[in-house]
Amino acid sequence: MASRAGPRATGTDGSDFRHRERVAEHYQMSVSLKSEIKKLIYMQVALWLLVAAQMCVAHFRLLPHDLVAMPYQWEYPYLLSIIPSLFGLLSFPRNNISYLVISMISTGLFSVAPLIYGSMEMFPMAQQLYRHGKAYRFIFGFSAVSVMYLLVVVSVQVHGWQLYYSKKLLDSWFTSTQEKKKK
Repeated sequence: MASRAGPRATGTDGSDFRHRERVAEHYQMSVSLKSEIKKLIYMQVALWLLVAAQMCVAHFRLLPHDLVAMPYQWEYPYLLSIIPSLFGLLSFPRNNISYLVISMISTGLFSVAPLIYGSMEMFPMAQQLYRHGKAYRFIFGFSAVSVMYLLVVVSVQVHGWQLYYSKKLLDSWFTSTQEKKKK
């Protein structure tokens, strides 16, 4: 607009450079969605560690069974839910669409499906606890059904938001890819 020593070009006040300094919207969205997905993956890893710790403590008999109950059947396949998180993290550095799609599909298979099965598996015990006030399995003095249903509710929310943000990120990457092909 202006040289170091000379006047500005005629017809400009020097403020017409801002449009060149903006980052394209899909790149901004990609960065913010990656950040949100990473936070959700870290939350999922924390939930996974809780389930893994409960299973290790119960199977290795580190604490008595009246303190930590044996795991439910749905918890074993849920341990595979770490796989989608790894694929999700691997997809970020180079915007790898294939890894993100694998992450989304395997989240449904290894994360959401065991949670649905778990809620059905624990339903009779939850019903018995609600109707009769009787619980036979405990985790540190709390009803195991209540604790695990709380974990299921939080996990469903984490995985649901993770899938939602992953879909938006995938759309953002497709927008970026289509624009590159046009050029």
